[in-house]
Amino acid sequence: MRVSVALFTADLRVHDNPVLRAALRDAERVVPLFVVDTGIRRTGFAVPNRAAFLADSLADLDAALRQRGGRLVVRVGDVVEETCRVATETGAAVVHIAGGVSRYAVRREDRLRVALAGDRRELRVHDTSLTAVPAGALTPSGGGKDHFAVFTPYFRRWETFSVRGVLRAPDTVRVSDVRSADLPRAESLAVGSPSPGLPAGGESEARRRLRSWLSGPLSAYDERHDDLAADATSRLSPYVHFGCLSPTELLHRARAQDNAGSHAFVRQLAWRDFHHQVLAARPEAAGHDYRSRHDRWRRAPREVEAWQEGRTGYPVVDAGMRQLRHEGWMPNRVRMLAASFLTKTLYVDWRVGARHFLDLLVDGDVANNQLNWQWAAGTGTDTRPNRLLDPLVHARRFDPAGEYVRRWLPELRHLDARTVHRLAHLDEAARAGVDYPAPIVDLEAAATRFRERRRAG
Repeated sequence: MRVSVALFTADLRVHDNPVLRAALRDAERVVPLFVVDTGIRRTGFAVPNRAAFLADSLADLDAALRQRGGRLVVRVGDVVEETCRVATETGAAVVHIAGGVSRYAVRREDRLRVALAGDRRELRVHDTSLTAVPAGALTPSGGGKDHFAVFTPYFRRWETFSVRGVLRAPDTVRVSDVRSADLPRAESLAVGSPSPGLPAGGESEARRRLRSWLSGPLSAYDERHDDLAADATSRLSPYVHFGCLSPTELLHRARAQDNAGSHAFVRQLAWRDFHHQVLAARPEAAGHDYRSRHDRWRRAPREVEAWQEGRTGYPVVDAGMRQLRHEGWMPNRVRMLAASFLTKTLYVDWRVGARHFLDLLVDGDVANNQLNWQWAAGTGTDTRPNRLLDPLVHARRFDPAGEYVRRWLPELRHLDARTVHRLAHLDEAARAGVDYPAPIVDLEAAATRFRERRRAG
């Protein structure tokens, strides 16, 4: 009897899963396998928020497989060793896996291919599981370049790419008889407690949220996605990061609406694919400047601590940082403001901020997080590397009534919108009775210093 292994990584779903469908097509029985990778802890990527979301997602995946007559097989240890062990125990000839782009994922794939080949087994990599358009599918015309370094020309090509169709979930999953560890609990995956407002993980929750998003809010996305008080983004990013939702299915279903909101949302999916193709071509960009500006970053531990804790004295930045700590998530607009504040106003190394975000973000993705931070710092793909985002201007524009700020800064709930957004300009006497820190830096002076530092190189 032919057996194949479907090795789950960041594709924790049964709907539109090329890895699972190919494994089922290849053999009479499959091993839906997830390996709790003990090597992840050494990378610092195993943090409480993502551990809790992962535990939810694995439990939900196991339930979905059981509804189809199967189950999730869990092993703990080195992914390559445990996968090869399962293949040997079941006589599986082929292992299927989704193609990743991080250096860690690529090395894991290379090691697994060599190890399986040594035992006359095959590894098949599916490159349309984690992104809608494969990372290496689009390159600039003329040759000589292996990826797009600027988003706009990439997006023009991306829009015309023939994306594969959506694969239906299997009706039946027949699983080979093989030993399995228990489903992991969050506390066994990472040390520490998750954020109190963390969303539930799993494909079932993802699809519930997707139905709600498509039923109405998507159509207004172009007008409302930066309205901080409205909280009008999809909040689907954690589910896409863990593969509880397929980016390909999300793209098809958004395009089907064909309105201004869906077009704006599709553009955000393209940004995700763009960052993945950059990291695939330049894996060192996860920790090094994509385009160095020869910055001599400041060491400013007190300012960094204030930024992390939401005590900078700039309400919209502080509100975002407190939301991040409470929910493990924050809107993209506030992510940009917080990142610009740290890297260009405080002139602190983008890696400090990127690490803090990865410690808390449930959707913490190496490609998107690191390259978005570099975009904000001006060391990445931004075509205007010296742009500064003024938090006061953006607060008045995207939170005009001050609702978002007051939601996350309860000590300011008694202030009206005009006063909330003018706090940074008020003197000590005018601030009397307001239990909120004075600004840790003057924006205009900081902007002048930043420009001088960049000119000095």
